[in-house]
Amino acid sequence: MLAGLGKRLRQPRVLYAAVALACAALIGYAMVLQEIEHLEPCPLCILQRYAFVVVGALALIAALMPAFIGRLLAALATLAALAGVGVGGWHVWLQQHPPEVSACGPSLEYLVGNLPLGRALPRIFQGYGDCTAIDWTFLGLSIPAWSLIWLLLLAGVLVQAQRAR
Repeated sequence: MLAGLGKRLRQPRVLYAAVALACAALIGYAMVLQEIEHLEPCPLCILQRYAFVVVGALALIAALMPAFIGRLLAALATLAALAGVGVGGWHVWLQQHPPEVSACGPSLEYLVGNLPLGRALPRIFQGYGDCTAIDWTFLGLSIPAWSLIWLLLLAGVLVQAQRAR
């Protein structure tokens, strides 16, 4: 019975759905950290969030589609995860080797107070925290490091799912 369950859990549709669920949970946790812990995301954090959203959305759609289309969408999700890995790797490197002057962009207060709404809104979605600041850690790793690890894991699961028959 357990062998049958294990085989069922390794089916592509189940793995795609698990990836989508993991992405939703990680985005949800990021929002909790932002709203409850008052950790403001920086532009690189926002890009990593977009990677999780794209990976999750593509994985969810892949779980609902026929096998060929699902594999194609999973391949696109894998590419999105790898793009997020690139951003996460750069972000971790910046945190470990901060430049003399750290400037990721103007503050939210500046944007809202000095720009018309049409110009301020797109900038707000870029994030306004300091990319080099390490404001939170778990097991000695910062949020960008955890994002990097999760995106690598999700890419690995997607590749495994595409190889499963």
